[in-house]
Amino acid sequence: MKNRILFALIVSVGLSSAYSQSINREISIVNFSISNMKFKTVNGTFKEMEGVINFDVADLESSSMDVCISSSSVDTDNKKRDQHLRTEDFFDSEKYPEICFKSTSIKQSENNFIAIGELSMHGVTKSVKIPFSFQDNTFYGSFTINRKDFGVGGNGTFMVGNEVLLNITCKIENSNE
Repeated sequence: MKNRILFALIVSVGLSSAYSQSINREISIVNFSISNMKFKTVNGTFKEMEGVINFDVADLESSSMDVCISSSSVDTDNKKRDQHLRTEDFFDSEKYPEICFKSTSIKQSENNFIAIGELSMHGVTKSVKIPFSFQDNTFYGSFTINRKDFGVGGNGTFMVGNEVLLNITCKIENSNE
């Protein structure tokens, strides 16, 4: 009896780690764009991404994502603006160092997938749906949020638009490779 329990435990641990993936931090990135003064667009990136992803196309019910990016890694190619974005006026990176997404479910869509879960930023957590595709061990997702829903950037709308387009590229590698 003990041998059967030990065997079942070993098999289950082996199977659960078969789909465990780590994020390739060198390649993975979140790009964003937001209007600025109603006539220009500011583009930027967050480069510091980490977390745990368990994704299996054949077993979406057991798949999950728990990923965070560093709010201080914001980069718009303008040092003065980036420093301002890290202050309490926007991301307040000292108080809220991470922007995180934790899936509650992953579902098949028409041709791709949708990750449903909780996005936490600036002390606020909201439910979001992230449509994504998966090719060559890379997730490609794109969705829009309203920055004001998360209390980022105050209430002004002339200088900074409300809608933020986020494009995610997340390269994964099997942990057991």
